[in-house]
Amino acid sequence: MTREATIVRNTAETAIEVTVNLDGSGRAEVSTGIGFFDHMLTAFARHGRLDVRVKVEGDLEVDGHHTVEDTGIVIGQALAAALGDKAGIERFGQAFVPMDEALVLAVLDISGRGQLHWACEVPFGMVGDFDTQLAREFFIALATNAGITLHIRQLAGDNVHHIFEAAFKACGRALRQAVAIDAALGGEVPSTKGCL
Repeated sequence: MTREATIVRNTAETAIEVTVNLDGSGRAEVSTGIGFFDHMLTAFARHGRLDVRVKVEGDLEVDGHHTVEDTGIVIGQALAAALGDKAGIERFGQAFVPMDEALVLAVLDISGRGQLHWACEVPFGMVGDFDTQLAREFFIALATNAGITLHIRQLAGDNVHHIFEAAFKACGRALRQAVAIDAALGGEVPSTKGCL
């Protein structure tokens, strides 16, 4: 059974199509119109071993906010759809990722209760064509729509590029662990409630 989903979302601000394959090899085809964001999503897919196609047309003449947030919404929806009833998954994942002087921890639970707990201190400004305020907005949208409890904590770092890259890679690696199939579960949902 292929754990793959495609989600299309069209609004007055963005037109987005995302395909996610949880059992991929880390291939990414990403086009959002924001170069740095494409770089981050590619790193997320590579380290998550997800095959991801992301095509976005957003109102970048306004700014990058709608493009980034809506992309998080659609990727989150695609992850949730690909996970289905979550039978047999590991459920939890964690990863520390260093990027030179930066060190970021991501821990997540595919709980069905989407929420982000963000503890990264970055200055307002731009990294290339990416507004630094938007990284948090992306992860809020991703966690909420995927039904993931996600903690991202910066333990060290000064360079914003390094901090964000460590965060996206750590999230991908934690997700890779959490979506893995645990054969010992025998296809059961990993919850005392019987559902997630």
